[in-house]
Amino acid sequence: MSADITVVLAHGAWADGSSWNKVITRLQAQGVRAVAAPLPLTSLQDDVAALEDTLQHVGGPVVLAGHAYAGGVIGSTTADSVRALVYVAALAPAEGETVGEVFTRVAPHPDAPALTPNEHGLVWLPDEAFPKAFAHLATAEEQALLGAVQRPISAAAISTPVGRPLWKDLPTWYLLAEQDRMIPAENQRFMAERMGATVRAHDVDHAPLVTAPDIVAELLLEVVQQTRKTL
Repeated sequence: MSADITVVLAHGAWADGSSWNKVITRLQAQGVRAVAAPLPLTSLQDDVAALEDTLQHVGGPVVLAGHAYAGGVIGSTTADSVRALVYVAALAPAEGETVGEVFTRVAPHPDAPALTPNEHGLVWLPDEAFPKAFAHLATAEEQALLGAVQRPISAAAISTPVGRPLWKDLPTWYLLAEQDRMIPAENQRFMAERMGATVRAHDVDHAPLVTAPDIVAELLLEVVQQTRKTL
């Protein structure tokens, strides 16, 4: 297995590192090392610290990918090992913005769930949201599993303004999910264009890492190949 570049994968809200399983196996089959960073989803600062601990653990140059909420996390790291960023249907706040602000900048999809913190400040995704909005192209078995293992996100994680985002300084790609019911494609396109990202638009839902892993892995392999040329 090639050790020149590691792909580090950051999961979004209501998920964990296992959401990247299908992508990881495809990258490994192509000789690319891939590691999922475990994020606590307790605050933006906690999640950035957890990501940077993973980056320190893997060492060497990294292609860093984030799904959904984790776009705010990967853009907030200051680790100098990161060589390129990949946003997978992800949120990309600019300096001074919060994840929540960019998430709500356009009208929600009719099937998007209402999201309200509980008395502990945690936001859970309603069970019915997994088949209706989070991964509506997944199998019933996959939808049930996603709901069963979901991890709530703290409201504090999406209400903290970010600093200067890393996408201002690094090559960036964006996988735009045309059928996304959580982050409308219109919003994704706005963020991708604002970043100056290389856009790859596909007819996929909010969770292509589960429902279209070949597409996600193909993009990551493209970025790895491009990044190798700069080493």
